[in-house]
Amino acid sequence: MKTTIKTGFAALVLLLAISCKKENSNIQSIPATNTSSTEDLSVNNKLIRAIPSIRIGSQLWMAKDLRVNRYRNGDSIPQVTDPNAWAALTSGAWCWYNNDPHLGKLYNWYAVNDPRGLAPTGWHVPSDAEFTTLSTFLGGEEVAGGKMKETGTKHWLTPNTDATNSSGFTGLPGGLRRDDGFFTYTSYYSYWWTSSKSESLDSYMREGAYNSPKLNKSAYWQGYGLSVRCIKD
Repeated sequence: MKTTIKTGFAALVLLLAISCKKENSNIQSIPATNTSSTEDLSVNNKLIRAIPSIRIGSQLWMAKDLRVNRYRNGDSIPQVTDPNAWAALTSGAWCWYNNDPHLGKLYNWYAVNDPRGLAPTGWHVPSDAEFTTLSTFLGGEEVAGGKMKETGTKHWLTPNTDATNSSGFTGLPGGLRRDDGFFTYTSYYSYWWTSSKSESLDSYMREGAYNSPKLNKSAYWQGYGLSVRCIKD
């Protein structure tokens, strides 16, 4: 009888130990760098929809690239499809990559810099310094890109080097539109504007690549069309 009780008790202890070990393993598998939530998105003080957000370190980022077609005050942002018209722009505009609404939305830097505000209320286009804060938190420019890229090759070209998306940023290869109106590099590269000027006709941006874990910093002509990812005020 005593032997049966001891055996049963030992089995119970073993079961509890296995259960606790499994639970601890699950807890450790949750990324420590980010938490997701939902934020209200509004334009001209009118609620449009709730948008997913992701906390990375001390910063709260939108979990998707921006897709608005109005400035914060409600004014319409022109959609420009014609390449010659795009090349002649000196004011804000947007387009779909390759003029295909199934692909990402791109903005020139004139829209980023417009005083009416490209980002919805409570958000802003990140500065060069804020992107640096992000990449530093993720381990530096040499590895931050891999931690920000969507995994797999559904959107990214093979090999999508070191893509883990451990940050939850879920960066997509949106490509760009050059200042001559020509589209290029979708599936190869992701490009995001910053709000910071480099020189009179250039502004800083960040770039992720299909064949690298880096988050590269560069400066592009302000007439280029790039993706925009917003950060909470």
